Amino acid sequence: MKVAAVGVGYVGLVAAACLADAGNDVMCVDNDPQKIDLLRDGEIPIYEPGLTEIVKRNVTAGRLKFTTSIKEGVDESLLIFIGVGTPSAPDGSADISAVLEVAEQVAESMTDYRIIVTKSTVPVGTHKLVSEIMASKTDHPFDYVSNPEFLKEGSAVDDFLKPDRVIIGTENPAVREIMKQLYAPFMRKSKRIIFMDPASAEMAKYAANVMLATRISFMNELSGLCDTFDADIEQVRRAVGSDSRIGSAFLFPGVGYGGSCFPKDVRALTYMGDQKDCPMTIAQAVRDANYHQQDRFADRVLNYFKDKKDITIAAWGLAFKAKTDDTRESPAVRCIQKFLDAGFKVNAYDPEAKPAELEGRIKTTTRSYDALENADALVIFTDWQEFRNPNFDLITEMLNSPVIFDGRNLYDPSFIKKYGIEYHSIGRPTA
Repeated sequence: MKVAAVGVGYVGLVAAACLADAGNDVMCVDNDPQKIDLLRDGEIPIYEPGLTEIVKRNVTAGRLKFTTSIKEGVDESLLIFIGVGTPSAPDGSADISAVLEVAEQVAESMTDYRIIVTKSTVPVGTHKLVSEIMASKTDHPFDYVSNPEFLKEGSAVDDFLKPDRVIIGTENPAVREIMKQLYAPFMRKSKRIIFMDPASAEMAKYAANVMLATRISFMNELSGLCDTFDADIEQVRRAVGSDSRIGSAFLFPGVGYGGSCFPKDVRALTYMGDQKDCPMTIAQAVRDANYHQQDRFADRVLNYFKDKKDITIAAWGLAFKAKTDDTRESPAVRCIQKFLDAGFKVNAYDPEAKPAELEGRIKTTTRSYDALENADALVIFTDWQEFRNPNFDLITEMLNSPVIFDGRNLYDPSFIKKYGIEYHSIGRPTA
């Protein structure tokens, strides 16, 4: 099929590359000439495992092309995917101005029937607004499809190629068949397409993300209670996760969630409820609990050194999770800012992430152990694989005092104790 993907950020580029890999001809459109030039030169603007290889393969095959012209994309495609950003506005709502702008430009470029497919996360009711705007800008027929993405950063390519489910929101049976054919290459083992109306598809995206954020936040909040009773959150997690009604996914306690999806989607669902006088009290509590967890972890470090001066912290991990360079709403950034405000110095290492908001305020290293030099404690924020089995003898030797604050519960406290390391983790007795 002929496909255009407008917006080659995280969502749009992954979708475009994977659709091209299935044999479709895909035209990527973005209004950033520098980004398009980089992609044409084979450089990928985001870090996502497997994405570079799949993009280069399909560029070489001629199935994946790049342009700054929406008209070029519309002229050559039946399906127009919208994958632009919808960041949080100051009031907590999702800012869909980029989506509406693209819809208007697509409508003005149309010379024949087109199918508009929104993959961006948009508030419920956006399908009506986009359809109205397009109808006011073109006399040509079109159909609208809500097709929310469910990609996890760090495994986005696999998630697209082997999806848990694909949600298609459209009222037109003919469009359903076209979308079914588009996703058929990814459904070889089982049929996982769920058809519904556009409003329900838009709601499903928010419902899924806020539910997952709720599971994380509940375990994080429970870890604080475990601390007060000397219970072990890891044992509690295994017990709870073994219940078939609950399952074990997204029950790992930590320093809090971050990234481009959960924080803004929790805020947006809360905002939608307030606008319709239907308060989303659980979603609001999840948001509050997440920030509280981050602050509680930072305060543990600050209180530990409250009577000491000239403290240097070694921080491992700046991205909000492993296998990504995304630092948006990263707990590491929030906690490190608190350390800096308290007068601490921070040496940080992350394999990929370089948060702009900390540039010039912290010292970054290119090797994990270099961050330990002259540091008074090691604080772990991100669960990168290389942090899971480090050289504890070297850590003990390099730190001014052998202290670790682990925001990801990477290590067994009884094992750490053998090295004489004072070990503080999440919801487990201190070793």
